Amino acid sequence: MPGLSDWIEQLVAESTGKNQIGRLPVVAESSQHGLEGDAFTIAFAGSADLVVEGDLASQFIVWEWVTALVGAALAIDPFNQPNVTEAKEQTSALLNEWKGVLPTFTGNASVGAVEIFGTGSNPTEALSQLISEIPADGYIAVMAYLDRKDDVAIAELREILASKSGRPVTFGWGPRFLHSTGQFHKGGQQNGVFLQITGDVKKDISIPGQNFGFKTLVAAQALGDGKALASRKYPLLRFNCTNRAMGISELLKAAKAL
Repeated sequence: MPGLSDWIEQLVAESTGKNQIGRLPVVAESSQHGLEGDAFTIAFAGSADLVVEGDLASQFIVWEWVTALVGAALAIDPFNQPNVTEAKEQTSALLNEWKGVLPTFTGNASVGAVEIFGTGSNPTEALSQLISEIPADGYIAVMAYLDRKDDVAIAELREILASKSGRPVTFGWGPRFLHSTGQFHKGGQQNGVFLQITGDVKKDISIPGQNFGFKTLVAAQALGDGKALASRKYPLLRFNCTNRAMGISELLKAAKAL
Protein backbone atom coordinates (compact mmCIF):
# COMPACT_ATOMS: atom_id res chain seq x y z
CA MET A 1 0.00 0.00 0.00
CA PRO A 2 2.10 2.94 -1.26
CA GLY A 3 2.06 5.93 1.06
CA LEU A 4 0.53 4.14 4.05
CA SER A 5 3.83 3.94 5.94
CA ASP A 6 4.33 7.70 5.53
CA TRP A 7 0.84 8.34 6.88
CA ILE A 8 1.49 6.10 9.92
CA GLU A 9 4.81 7.87 10.49
CA GLN A 10 3.05 11.24 10.60
CA LEU A 11 0.17 9.98 12.73
CA VAL A 12 2.32 8.33 15.40
CA ALA A 13 5.30 10.71 15.49
CA GLU A 14 3.30 13.94 15.52
CA SER A 15 0.69 12.64 17.95
CA THR A 16 3.03 11.09 20.53
CA GLY A 17 6.25 13.12 20.21
CA LYS A 18 5.85 15.64 23.02
CA ASN A 19 6.77 16.14 26.68
CA GLN A 20 10.17 14.51 25.89
CA ILE A 21 8.53 11.13 25.23
CA GLY A 22 6.84 9.44 22.28
CA ARG A 23 7.35 6.82 19.61
CA LEU A 24 9.20 7.42 16.33
CA PRO A 25 8.38 5.22 13.31
CA VAL A 26 11.22 4.55 10.85
CA VAL A 27 9.89 4.05 7.32
CA ALA A 28 12.01 1.50 5.41
CA GLU A 29 11.69 -0.39 2.14
CA SER A 30 11.75 -3.69 4.06
CA SER A 31 12.69 -4.99 7.49
CA GLN A 32 16.16 -5.78 6.11
CA HIS A 33 16.82 -2.28 4.76
CA GLY A 34 18.64 -0.12 7.27
CA LEU A 35 16.67 -0.88 10.44
CA GLU A 36 19.62 -0.99 12.77
CA GLY A 37 19.87 -0.84 16.55
CA ASP A 38 16.92 -1.79 18.71
CA ALA A 39 14.14 -0.99 16.25
CA PHE A 40 10.93 -3.03 16.60
CA THR A 41 9.88 -4.02 13.09
CA ILE A 42 6.31 -3.85 11.79
CA ALA A 43 5.20 -4.96 8.31
CA PHE A 44 1.95 -5.32 6.38
CA ALA A 45 2.93 -8.77 5.11
CA GLY A 46 5.83 -11.21 5.24
CA SER A 47 8.02 -11.45 8.32
CA ALA A 48 8.69 -8.89 11.07
CA ASP A 49 8.39 -8.56 14.84
CA LEU A 50 4.73 -7.69 14.19
CA VAL A 51 2.71 -8.19 10.99
CA VAL A 52 -0.45 -6.08 10.63
CA GLU A 53 -2.55 -7.39 7.76
CA GLY A 54 -5.76 -5.88 6.42
CA ASP A 55 -7.21 -3.65 3.73
CA LEU A 56 -6.66 0.11 3.63
CA ALA A 57 -9.76 1.00 5.64
CA SER A 58 -8.84 -1.54 8.33
CA GLN A 59 -5.32 -0.12 8.55
CA PHE A 60 -6.72 3.38 9.08
CA ILE A 61 -8.88 2.21 11.99
CA VAL A 62 -6.13 0.11 13.56
CA TRP A 63 -3.48 2.84 13.52
CA GLU A 64 -5.83 5.55 14.74
CA TRP A 65 -6.69 3.30 17.68
CA VAL A 66 -3.02 2.47 18.25
CA THR A 67 -2.14 6.17 18.38
CA ALA A 68 -4.92 6.96 20.83
CA LEU A 69 -3.95 4.03 23.08
CA VAL A 70 -0.24 4.94 23.00
CA GLY A 71 -1.18 8.49 23.93
CA ALA A 72 -3.17 7.21 26.90
CA ALA A 73 -0.35 4.90 27.99
CA LEU A 74 2.17 7.76 27.81
CA ALA A 75 -0.24 10.21 29.48
CA ILE A 76 0.01 12.75 26.66
CA ASP A 77 -2.57 14.52 24.49
CA PRO A 78 -2.25 13.05 20.98
CA PHE A 79 -4.31 15.86 19.47
CA ASN A 80 -2.02 18.85 20.01
CA GLN A 81 1.20 19.83 18.20
CA PRO A 82 2.97 22.42 20.35
CA ASN A 83 6.34 22.37 18.60
CA VAL A 84 5.03 22.57 15.03
CA THR A 85 3.98 26.13 15.84
CA GLU A 86 7.47 26.82 17.17
CA ALA A 87 9.06 26.03 13.80
CA LYS A 88 6.54 28.27 12.05
CA GLU A 89 7.37 31.15 14.38
CA GLN A 90 11.10 30.74 13.70
CA THR A 91 10.38 30.77 9.96
CA SER A 92 8.28 33.94 10.20
CA ALA A 93 10.99 35.65 12.25
CA LEU A 94 13.62 34.91 9.59
CA LEU A 95 11.37 36.09 6.74
CA ASN A 96 10.80 39.38 8.58
CA GLU A 97 14.52 39.71 9.29
CA TRP A 98 15.49 39.07 5.66
CA LYS A 99 12.83 41.49 4.30
CA GLY A 100 12.19 39.28 1.29
CA VAL A 101 15.83 38.88 0.26
CA LEU A 102 17.62 35.59 0.94
CA PRO A 103 21.04 36.33 2.48
CA THR A 104 24.24 34.68 1.32
CA PHE A 105 25.56 32.08 3.78
CA THR A 106 29.13 30.84 3.95
CA GLY A 107 29.83 27.38 5.32
CA ASN A 108 32.62 26.36 7.67
CA ALA A 109 34.15 24.43 4.78
CA SER A 110 33.43 23.70 1.11
CA VAL A 111 34.47 20.58 -0.82
CA GLY A 112 33.39 20.08 -4.43
CA ALA A 113 29.69 20.85 -4.69
CA VAL A 114 29.05 20.54 -0.94
CA GLU A 115 29.15 23.34 1.62
CA ILE A 116 29.53 22.19 5.23
CA PHE A 117 27.77 24.06 8.02
CA GLY A 118 29.14 22.30 11.08
CA THR A 119 32.24 20.52 12.29
CA GLY A 120 34.52 18.83 9.76
CA SER A 121 36.78 19.79 6.88
CA ASN A 122 35.06 17.39 4.45
CA PRO A 123 31.69 15.57 4.29
CA THR A 124 33.02 12.22 5.55
CA GLU A 125 34.69 13.86 8.54
CA ALA A 126 31.56 15.87 9.29
CA LEU A 127 29.34 12.76 9.13
CA SER A 128 31.76 10.84 11.34
CA GLN A 129 31.59 13.58 13.95
CA LEU A 130 27.78 13.62 13.84
CA ILE A 131 27.61 9.83 14.25
CA SER A 132 29.96 10.01 17.24
CA GLU A 133 27.42 12.22 19.02
CA ILE A 134 24.52 9.74 18.81
CA PRO A 135 23.41 8.65 22.30
CA ALA A 136 23.47 4.91 23.02
CA ASP A 137 19.69 4.75 22.50
CA GLY A 138 19.62 7.48 19.84
CA TYR A 139 18.83 7.91 16.17
CA ILE A 140 19.79 10.04 13.16
CA ALA A 141 17.21 12.22 11.42
CA VAL A 142 18.01 13.07 7.79
CA MET A 143 16.00 16.09 6.63
CA ALA A 144 16.28 16.80 2.89
CA TYR A 145 14.96 20.15 1.68
CA LEU A 146 15.27 19.01 -1.91
CA ASP A 147 13.03 17.89 -4.77
CA ARG A 148 11.67 14.43 -4.01
CA LYS A 149 11.43 13.69 -7.75
CA ASP A 150 14.59 15.18 -9.27
CA ASP A 151 16.76 14.62 -6.17
CA VAL A 152 15.37 11.24 -5.13
CA ALA A 153 18.85 9.64 -5.02
CA ILE A 154 19.55 11.39 -1.70
CA ALA A 155 17.06 9.03 -0.03
CA GLU A 156 19.74 6.30 -0.34
CA LEU A 157 21.59 8.10 2.43
CA ARG A 158 19.23 6.71 5.08
CA GLU A 159 20.18 3.08 4.57
CA ILE A 160 23.89 3.88 4.23
CA LEU A 161 23.99 5.86 7.48
CA ALA A 162 21.99 3.19 9.32
CA SER A 163 24.53 0.56 8.26
CA LYS A 164 27.53 2.72 9.14
CA SER A 165 26.21 4.01 12.49
CA GLY A 166 24.41 0.90 13.72
CA ARG A 167 21.48 3.09 14.78
CA PRO A 168 17.99 3.76 13.35
CA VAL A 169 17.88 6.52 10.73
CA THR A 170 14.76 8.37 9.62
CA PHE A 171 14.45 10.27 6.35
CA GLY A 172 12.09 13.15 5.67
CA TRP A 173 11.52 15.47 2.74
CA GLY A 174 11.38 19.08 3.83
CA PRO A 175 9.29 20.98 4.52
CA ARG A 176 6.76 18.10 4.56
CA PHE A 177 8.30 16.33 7.56
CA LEU A 178 7.81 19.43 9.76
CA HIS A 179 4.21 18.29 10.19
CA SER A 180 5.13 14.70 11.03
CA THR A 181 8.49 13.75 12.52
CA GLY A 182 9.30 17.45 12.99
CA GLN A 183 7.09 17.52 16.08
CA PHE A 184 8.90 14.49 17.53
CA HIS A 185 12.34 15.97 16.79
CA LYS A 186 11.68 18.93 19.06
CA GLY A 187 9.10 17.60 21.50
CA GLY A 188 9.83 13.87 21.73
CA GLN A 189 12.66 11.88 23.25
CA GLN A 190 15.87 13.91 23.46
CA ASN A 191 18.14 11.35 21.78
CA GLY A 192 18.42 12.46 18.17
CA VAL A 193 21.18 13.92 16.01
CA PHE A 194 20.12 15.90 12.97
CA LEU A 195 21.36 16.20 9.40
CA GLN A 196 19.88 18.90 7.16
CA ILE A 197 20.50 18.80 3.41
CA THR A 198 19.66 21.86 1.34
CA GLY A 199 20.40 22.79 -2.25
CA ASP A 200 20.84 25.91 -4.33
CA VAL A 201 17.81 26.83 -6.44
CA LYS A 202 18.32 28.01 -10.03
CA LYS A 203 14.85 29.43 -10.60
CA ASP A 204 12.67 31.02 -7.95
CA ILE A 205 8.86 31.01 -8.08
CA SER A 206 7.06 34.05 -6.75
CA ILE A 207 4.31 33.84 -4.14
CA PRO A 208 1.34 36.14 -4.89
CA GLY A 209 0.91 38.82 -2.25
CA GLN A 210 4.35 38.27 -0.71
CA ASN A 211 7.68 40.03 -1.16
CA PHE A 212 9.54 36.69 -1.28
CA GLY A 213 9.41 33.55 -3.41
CA PHE A 214 9.42 29.84 -2.64
CA LYS A 215 13.23 29.76 -2.71
CA THR A 216 13.37 32.14 0.24
CA LEU A 217 10.43 30.50 2.01
CA VAL A 218 11.93 27.00 1.93
CA ALA A 219 15.31 28.36 3.08
CA ALA A 220 13.60 30.08 6.01
CA GLN A 221 11.75 26.86 6.90
CA ALA A 222 15.01 24.88 6.90
CA LEU A 223 17.02 27.42 8.88
CA GLY A 224 14.10 28.17 11.19
CA ASP A 225 13.73 24.51 12.12
CA GLY A 226 17.51 24.36 12.49
CA LYS A 227 17.37 27.23 14.98
CA ALA A 228 14.67 25.41 16.95
CA LEU A 229 16.86 22.29 17.14
CA ALA A 230 20.01 24.26 17.96
CA SER A 231 18.23 26.03 20.81
CA ARG A 232 17.95 22.61 22.46
CA LYS A 233 21.69 21.97 22.01
CA TYR A 234 21.00 18.98 19.76
CA PRO A 235 23.83 17.89 17.42
CA LEU A 236 23.06 19.50 14.06
CA LEU A 237 24.90 19.38 10.73
CA ARG A 238 23.85 21.00 7.46
CA PHE A 239 25.13 20.24 3.98
CA ASN A 240 24.24 22.59 1.13
CA CYS A 241 24.61 21.32 -2.43
CA THR A 242 25.70 24.14 -4.72
CA ASN A 243 25.07 21.76 -7.62
CA ARG A 244 22.39 19.31 -6.60
CA ALA A 245 23.26 16.32 -8.78
CA MET A 246 26.98 16.59 -8.06
CA GLY A 247 26.45 17.35 -4.38
CA ILE A 248 24.17 14.35 -3.83
CA SER A 249 26.66 12.05 -5.55
CA GLU A 250 29.48 13.42 -3.39
CA LEU A 251 27.46 13.01 -0.19
CA LEU A 252 26.58 9.39 -0.97
CA LYS A 253 30.24 8.68 -1.71
CA ALA A 254 31.27 10.37 1.54
CA ALA A 255 28.80 8.32 3.56
CA LYS A 256 29.98 5.06 1.99
CA ALA A 257 33.56 6.01 2.95
CA LEU A 258 32.73 6.10 6.68
